[in-house]
Amino acid sequence: MKVSAEMEQENQGQNFEGSINKIEFGRFELNTWYTSPYPEEYARLPKLFICEFCLKYMKSATILRRHTAKCLWRHPPGDEIYRKGNISVFEVDGKKSKIYCQNLCLLAKLFLDHKTLYFDVEPFLFYVMTEADSTGCHIIGYFSKEKNSFLNYNVSCILTLPHYMRQGFGKMLIDFSYLLSKVEDKIGSPEKPLSDLGLLSYRSYWKSAVLKYLHNFKGKEVSIKDISQETAINPYDIVSTLQALSMLKYWKGRHLVLKRQDLFEEYLAKEAKRTDVTKVIEPMALKWTPPVGDKI
Repeated sequence: MKVSAEMEQENQGQNFEGSINKIEFGRFELNTWYTSPYPEEYARLPKLFICEFCLKYMKSATILRRHTAKCLWRHPPGDEIYRKGNISVFEVDGKKSKIYCQNLCLLAKLFLDHKTLYFDVEPFLFYVMTEADSTGCHIIGYFSKEKNSFLNYNVSCILTLPHYMRQGFGKMLIDFSYLLSKVEDKIGSPEKPLSDLGLLSYRSYWKSAVLKYLHNFKGKEVSIKDISQETAINPYDIVSTLQALSMLKYWKGRHLVLKRQDLFEEYLAKEAKRTDVTKVIEPMALKWTPPVGDKI
């Protein structure tokens, strides 16, 4: 997506003097986009070295090498609740794996402009998506979710790490969050405000989900409620999507959904070009029972 690529370019290099400008993370050296509240002795370093498996942060390549030689972690803590091919999702409880989740939030803040959750991780579950090879499960991205959300938010914070962006993983994370909502028999929505990149990703996802539903719809009258129940997307998000697509018309006291053929053709052409079937969430690969009661 050209717009998101331009946004990423603009975000790079926005950090401040006396703060972390780069991190070494696995095989990658990543430029940071924003500051993050690491302890002061680490926060003023120009480069931070982070273990890609346990997320411990260190001051030098030498310390990281020593750590890597003895670190036993090869995947996130918690339960592996999804696996398809080499893609997995782990459910990590912020109460049971507090240090890991705090370190994940500190890492995420380097690439998010609005994140405020760093240390109060206990009321949250973290869903960490990984890509496996012979060395272990490498973090692609994650989303966090309140254990008990009064407003039924199915995502509190969401991030795809920069070296995995623009490869379809952001959409997979969003799709996975709605799959969990469907299993819970709930209607979900991400917590607002979204980051600029997050908003772009969600708008793209909602557009695709709504067009898919309408393309397959064989009935006479479309209802927002039916779309919501089928997709688990909040009705307000569906209405805003239809309005943005100029597919909603108010006529004689009723809202009518207009079928725009040009948008369906664009959607079908895009789907026809999709060749990488590994970048699709497979509901049957989910092995998960919704948490019961208050786990905080």
